[in-house]
Amino acid sequence: MAFQPDTATVVAARAGDPAAVDRLVAGYLPLVYTIVGRALDGHADVDDVVQDTMLRVLRNLGDLRDPEAFRSWLVAITVRQVRERYRMRRSAPDVLLPDDLRDPGADFTDLAITRLELAGQRRETAEATRWLDEDNRELLSLWWLEASGELTRDEIVSAIEVTRQHAAVRIQRMKGQLETARVVVRALAATPPCPELGLVTAGWDARPGPLWRKRIARHTRDCRQCSPAWSGLVAAERLLAGMALVPLPHAFGKGLASLGVAHAGPPATSGKALAAKVAVKGGAGVGRRVLTALLATGAVAGAGAAAVVYTGGEDPVAGATPLVSASAPAPRLSLPAPATTSASPSAQPSPSKTTTRAPAVPLPPARDSAKKGVGTWRFDGIKGALSDVGAGWYYNWSPDDDTMPGPAGVEFVPMIWGRANATAATFAKAKREGEVLLGFNEPDMAGQADMSVDDALAAWPKLQATGMRLGSPAVAYGGDTAGGWLDRFMKGARSRNLRVDFITLHWYGSDFSDAAVGQFLGYVDAVHARYDLPIWVTEYGLINFTGAPKYPSGARQAAFIKGTTAGMQKRSYVERYAWFGLPAVGDSVDFGLYRDASTPTEAGKAYRAAGQGIER
Repeated sequence: MAFQPDTATVVAARAGDPAAVDRLVAGYLPLVYTIVGRALDGHADVDDVVQDTMLRVLRNLGDLRDPEAFRSWLVAITVRQVRERYRMRRSAPDVLLPDDLRDPGADFTDLAITRLELAGQRRETAEATRWLDEDNRELLSLWWLEASGELTRDEIVSAIEVTRQHAAVRIQRMKGQLETARVVVRALAATPPCPELGLVTAGWDARPGPLWRKRIARHTRDCRQCSPAWSGLVAAERLLAGMALVPLPHAFGKGLASLGVAHAGPPATSGKALAAKVAVKGGAGVGRRVLTALLATGAVAGAGAAAVVYTGGEDPVAGATPLVSASAPAPRLSLPAPATTSASPSAQPSPSKTTTRAPAVPLPPARDSAKKGVGTWRFDGIKGALSDVGAGWYYNWSPDDDTMPGPAGVEFVPMIWGRANATAATFAKAKREGEVLLGFNEPDMAGQADMSVDDALAAWPKLQATGMRLGSPAVAYGGDTAGGWLDRFMKGARSRNLRVDFITLHWYGSDFSDAAVGQFLGYVDAVHARYDLPIWVTEYGLINFTGAPKYPSGARQAAFIKGTTAGMQKRSYVERYAWFGLPAVGDSVDFGLYRDASTPTEAGKAYRAAGQGIER
């Protein structure tokens, strides 16, 4: 993370200390510039929006009640200023800017491509950012900073003024649109060019935009020549792995020198000069370009730039640690916690993979069709449905299957749902069921297990004492996020020599297009790359928790199931997977698999077909 002033500096600046104001501005200008520059994609308004933001921050600093919340407050103001500029541009649309009027210092895409010689999928991804909608470009600017450790997810949530779950859904949608945009870039750059695509784009003015993105993407899905562009896309977060920050143009260094600010290390104090120049917008003392140069480098070499470099080859190194969530799933329908038998007593992340030290409990590798399972709750016909769908295993978020026994030959896997279930009586029930134990259910969500990382780590030795093979706590989202709940748990387990034998995941997508398959599998790949442990996907599906339609059509669900199950069957590190859920009755009629013991939905038919022909 780039150097940023501490809380004491914020307090001093709020009290009117000119030197503290100077340090505060110099320290946070790179962050503001990065957000605005990428959100506006190099538009000539970048400088004005940055200056407006810093002016607003300085003028209202005295009203900031909590100095420790300064960065969140600053980011929220920055996002509001970007949105205000969007609003103004929509009310008075501008004409296409000539190349000589575009601000090269603000166009992170051009910087990444021309100065860093990006190639292949990294170049495609950089170019694809130009095709994002305004809202998604804004979100991309924040998400990229989360990836580099400059922002936290909570600060993003505060800035865009939505719930954490809604933010996760929006990030997922943004990444889906980015993937579509990457395909558009591929199709347009293909050699030889597609003649039919040439006809489709005959009236296109060469300006990236949502209408043409949709038209070109629609063509690529139906065109035999263009459809391969959807294949082989490396997850965007893996393309970020190992990347550093963009070197700034030499002219920017001159701008820094003219303001008397150091080129490296913590921001050097230049007396009252910098604060005064920022405070006098458009004053004679400093031009907009010089101010932009300063905030692009921020007196820290490369600080805060959102464009990136990389040190490796064309494709990500196998096993590289992803930086951010590929597909942060949204929350889902709440399941009641199982009844308890007794109450229980009660920095910058390392890029290296997180593994545990205690020896794993060996388990013979599952044969492929045994991967397929389901999560289920009680309904008429459960035994017949489990048998008909061809499940190799199932679970019910409980330590035993006493209330819903399955057919012979279908394995039941118990779970310790939450903190209150970590009791001797519950462990005894779980041990009677088999050799594998699932950890806490969505401890990162209120309404589910809702546990802190420290609470989960404190309880984990009890699970380990069972001697059973242990699955990690199943987080609701962000399993691949550096510094996320699961990442902190796995680092804590490693430091305490606790054992985790495999990673359990949940994923829910609100993008009902064909891209959903890639989004899901990209997330699974990213989590595996981070922890290098076997994967169990214990809940997944397509549900839009915040918009309409809430569920995809049966045909769309079936296509998604076909693609995802085929992908998981081929991935040797995916040991098990389970659709949410088996019953298609009552509230689950739109996403479940079986209406009764022998009547599958369209999705159920697709899931039944998964893994067929493979030895059980």
